[in-house]
Amino acid sequence: MQYCRFQTEQGPQYGEVLQRQGEWWMEHVIAPPSEDRAGSHLIGNFPAQPLSALTLLAPVTPSKIVCIGRNYRDHAAELGNEPPKEPLLFLKTPSSLLPPGGIIRVPSVSQRVDYEGELGIVIGRSCYKLKPGEDVRPYIRGYVVVNDVTARDLQKTDGQWSRAKGFDTFCPVGPIVSDAVDPDAGITVTTRLNGAVKQHGNTTDFIFNIATLLRYISAAMTLVPGDLIPTGTPAGVGPMQSGDIVEVEVDGLGVLRNSVQMESA
Repeated sequence: MQYCRFQTEQGPQYGEVLQRQGEWWMEHVIAPPSEDRAGSHLIGNFPAQPLSALTLLAPVTPSKIVCIGRNYRDHAAELGNEPPKEPLLFLKTPSSLLPPGGIIRVPSVSQRVDYEGELGIVIGRSCYKLKPGEDVRPYIRGYVVVNDVTARDLQKTDGQWSRAKGFDTFCPVGPIVSDAVDPDAGITVTTRLNGAVKQHGNTTDFIFNIATLLRYISAAMTLVPGDLIPTGTPAGVGPMQSGDIVEVEVDGLGVLRNSVQMESA
């Protein structure tokens, strides 16, 4: 299944997504997932149309966003850190979600806000304390593009990452969720700033693979349908300025495009 979430006059709707001649199309409206309690009633006669013609929303409504830090060796090295011995977890707030096309607001209290292009896991079934060797694939609904926006200076000075990672608009997500990609086989994550490639990594370079991450996280907390797990960013992170356009592209998942704007003090 591949789907998007979009705004209509009757409220948010979910739609099955397919590709037509290289372009993503919303084919027909589908029922919202169980965790989206605010999901609107279905519009039965909504016509198929390209995603570019829709007002897209973030395609996830997670109870929590559990992120993985330093999951690429080259990214750990560029920040002057050793690769972690175990997955490094931190949380972003659900209020930080931003849809495709939304504006990333750079807070006036930060002097450096970075892009971090990532692959995100969307949980499809509740899981807690997954067993060693247990197949994690039945618990995964699909994958999505994420930009883990970070106030880098605040991350360094605060000592913990909640504020630096949790500002409103600091978690752009979209445009689709899809179960048709396989990170273990290798998919490419590319970030462009104003058209110039800044990050180019592959999920085969993960320090901790998808199964390891889900077992590690679920040993500590229950993951429920809709929860979002950004899996880490490759090397090449850098600052964004007001007026910039940042694009994160993941093979098979489309392009997440957002503009950047400085907040007034």
